[in-house]
Formats: sequence, C-alpha cells, structure tokens
Amino acid sequence: MIRYRGKKNVIDKVKEFDAFTKVPEEYVDSTPVGGTFSIITLFIIVCLIYSEVTYFLDSNLVFKFMPDTDMDEKLRINIDITVAMPCSNLGADILDSTSQSVFGFGELQEEDTWFELTQEQQDSFDAVKYLNSYLREEYHSLWQLLWKKGHGSVRATIPPRKNKPNRRPDACRLHGVLTLNKVAGNFHITAGKSLHLPRGHIHLNMLFDDTPQNFSHRIHRLSFGSPANGMIYPLEGDEKITTDESMLYQYFIEVVPTDVDTTFESIKTFQYSVKELERPISHTHGSHGVPGIFLKYDMGAIKIKVYQERENLLQFMLRLFSIIGGIYVIFRFLNSIVLTLRTAFVNKVAPDVLDRLSEKPPKVHPLLVPTNLLVPDGPDLIRQ
Repeated sequence: MIRYRGKKNVIDKVKEFDAFTKVPEEYVDSTPVGGTFSIITLFIIVCLIYSEVTYFLDSNLVFKFMPDTDMDEKLRINIDITVAMPCSNLGADILDSTSQSVFGFGELQEEDTWFELTQEQQDSFDAVKYLNSYLREEYHSLWQLLWKKGHGSVRATIPPRKNKPNRRPDACRLHGVLTLNKVAGNFHITAGKSLHLPRGHIHLNMLFDDTPQNFSHRIHRLSFGSPANGMIYPLEGDEKITTDESMLYQYFIEVVPTDVDTTFESIKTFQYSVKELERPISHTHGSHGVPGIFLKYDMGAIKIKVYQERENLLQFMLRLFSIIGGIYVIFRFLNSIVLTLRTAFVNKVAPDVLDRLSEKPPKVHPLLVPTNLLVPDGPDLIRQ
C-alpha cells in the first residue's frame, strides 16, 4: 500500500475530465410549479418517444416502375370457374401468339355440379362477393393497409354441398393451374369439345345448335402467378347471370409483372386490371361472334417492384434526442417564467409571505438536540 500512496486511481482521473457543471443540492429549490412541469414534461416526452418509435417501425412503401426484360419467364394462371352448363357440353382451351399446342399448358379438371347454391353456400359466396367488391372500390384508401398488414386475397371458396338435388348436374366447375408462355393469349370457354389441329383447334359447337346454352358463371378464382399478400384480383368473386342462350362475355386483362419484397414475403408474381364487355349474339341484328366466356390477356411492358424502405437508424436517434432535449428546454424556460412572475406578484402583494416561504429551518444534528435530563445535585450524587 505504501507504493501507491499519493497516486490517483482511474476513477479520480476520469472525474478530472468531467466538463458538465453540477449544482449543489443545497442550492436547488423544489417548488410545486417545478414538480407540475416535470410531470407534464415526462408525460409529453413518453408520448413523443412512443410516436417516433411507431413511425420508425412503420416503414415507407415504395412502388418502383422498370422495364420488364425477363421474357423467358413462364406465366401461371390459376382458374376456378363454375359455368351453368354440363361439362359434356363445354370446352375450355387457350390460344396464345406462339401457336403452341394447348396440351403443353396443362389441363383443367372438370367437375359436374349444380349451379344453384344452397342457402349456406349462397351466404358464403355473397359475403366474399361483397368484401371483394368493397376492396376494389376502396383500394385507393386502403392500399397501404393491405400491403403492410399482409392482407391475403379473399377467394370465393364456398362450403361443400350437404344435400344433393334429385336431378342431374346442370353446371360444370373448371379448376386447375395452367403454365403459359409470357405472351398475349386467349383463354375461352364455349360450347362443344375442342378438336386440335396442327395450326390451332376448333370447337364442335355445331352439334349443339338445338341444345340450350347458358353461360351464366361464377368466378371463384382467377389470378396469375403465385398468390401474394396485398394484391386485389378484380375478377374473383364475380357472378354473371343471364337468361339469353347466346351471350358473349369478354374480359380484356392487362397482366403486370410484380416483384414483392415486404416484411411478410419476397416473391415474384403478377397482378392485373380488367375491362368487361358482354353482348348477346344475334346474326340477324349484326351482332356476330361465338357465345361463350373469353378471357383475353396481354402482358404489360412495365414491371412493378414493391418494397419497404426504412429510415436510417442514426437519423432516428438524432431526431429522438433532439425532441427530448427540445421539450426539456422549453418546459424549463416556461418554469423559469412562471417562477419569475410568481415572485414578482408575491413581492408586490405580500412581501412578508415570500420571506416566510423562503426561510428554511436550520439543520441540527440529532445528537446535538438538547433534552430535558434530570441531573442530581452534587451532594446528592456524593451521597449516592
């Protein structure tokens, strides 16, 4: 211990570099006004810190447009449509601009069913129909919520039928996944099975001239690519009912490649916009065509990249500290003003009150406080 006598330890050396002024405790005057301002200051600082942290965690959603150069990519189409005609009378095919055989795209499954829904199925379909319609109409006010919160597409998946009618099925459900070329094409459902030829195909619908045709349909699912959160597929949940036997429904679809990179997922997919046209076929009135359901799709030249952009952590910390320091300085300044006004008012109205309030009782050590001790006199002490 003698070797270290007179030497300063590390803590003492650090204290020498303390450049922040300290006010002795005996010079600090605590007042009710200062306590009130301290509570208000603490409450405001906590609220602002919570707001800033919430804003930092809530990242900005960025949509970036760029040319689509990936021409070798395949296009997957997801289909689930119910048509009010038996499967034996329908044919579904795809033609694209490459004239590739339709057998190379895949095959849709055909399932005989009934077009009229039970009450439970109708309620379920109407609920999804209403929800999808609302999301399409209010998309511009809900798009941030849909993308950031990971909203998934609500498909019109109806519950299975519990009681089957005592009649033959009068509808056909076509569902499945087809892998297409990334070019313009035409997916169509019309009367008659298709006959494939080297340069295309034809539908043998001339055999069904006397057979009633009803192309009323429900679209349970129609999307391109892998399903992604935040997207709205306009045709899902749509229903078309007609009493005309020669009705043509046309959907003109613009498919846009979309790369999604958000908190919930990172995926390459497609979204689309659609225009609808329906008209009855009447050759005598000049409305020519083939009755059926035609979905004509085309690829957009622009690709959309969706990603979330967060603020720099250093900027967030600097803004947070500046808010805390600014609130503290402002309320300290207000506290000084209020105390100055109070002092001036008391000096003018009742100066004696201020003197009594400013007086502090002297601090006396407990051991120095006199007590009433009964000490016996000298002679009595000697006698004892």
